[in-house]
Amino acid sequence: MKNLLTDIAGVRVGHAHDAALASGVTAILFDKPAVASLDIRGGGPGTRDSALLDPVNTVDGIDGIALAGGSAFGLDAAGGMQGWLAERGRGFAIADAVIPIVPGAIVFDLLNGGNKKWGRFSPYRDLGYAAASAASDDFALGTVGAGFGATTANFKGGLGSASAELPNGIRVAALAVVNAVGSVTVGDGPWFWSAPYEIGNEFGGHAMPATFTDDMRTMRVKGATAATAIENTTLVAVVTDALLTKAQAQRLAMSAQTGFARAIYPVHAPLDGDLVFAAATGAKPIDPLYGLTELGTVAANTVARAIARGVYEATALPFPGALPAWKDRFGKG
Repeated sequence: MKNLLTDIAGVRVGHAHDAALASGVTAILFDKPAVASLDIRGGGPGTRDSALLDPVNTVDGIDGIALAGGSAFGLDAAGGMQGWLAERGRGFAIADAVIPIVPGAIVFDLLNGGNKKWGRFSPYRDLGYAAASAASDDFALGTVGAGFGATTANFKGGLGSASAELPNGIRVAALAVVNAVGSVTVGDGPWFWSAPYEIGNEFGGHAMPATFTDDMRTMRVKGATAATAIENTTLVAVVTDALLTKAQAQRLAMSAQTGFARAIYPVHAPLDGDLVFAAATGAKPIDPLYGLTELGTVAANTVARAIARGVYEATALPFPGALPAWKDRFGKG
């Protein structure tokens, strides 16, 4: 396994970004429609077509997920992905009409130093199309795609991913865009809050500090009291090859949110728009009680790992006053 979202068969990921803009888009594509739902815990989310993912609503399968920077402007990214899918005849059929189903979510990265003076229309629809065009079973982490302009309280944020396989052979993987109001490190590092869930040295192998000081427990947030609800968000997509109903996918998303609390301090604040998409490709049956509980437990651990990797793999933006990358201060381990 590559320790990526694409360890789930039938899933591809692509990035598109603009260095001058300091923002971008990440496209998650499913070879076949995937059952999906959503759980939102942050106080300031920005989403597109999220109502479709409620288990009481009609559409079961989605064709992709659009994750983007740009705040509300970035919601146009899903339109670009829809265009790419429509060219290939993908979508929900209603008589002769075929409508690609692409829910989306955004992070706020408009104040990170990049040039956001794009004129009448934002570039996110074109970036969404380019990201879909670039989708493959391998993709980069860190300062790429929707994580290009992301930040945290004390280090450059970014895009991370991780995967796991349960003893029964079912796989689960996560992709995270880490733009949190809080911190992913204990104090100012090098330790990650996710350390107990690390596999190998995927984000430096630092474990936890031997003792905790009051300073380590101090809340670190972006912008202190000047922060606003639209400036921060961590977006996560969790995908499994288990066979789930839409309601079970929502339960998986809810369980996976636990990974945020294991990785970010503080989390789910009024200043965040934290959310989890959960999707299932339906390849393998699962026990609806114990099996789903185990899947949710591992998914939460995988989310925590993906969040840490997003910061660990990031590189700093080349603008005055830009936050340092974790590796700028602590190297590769």
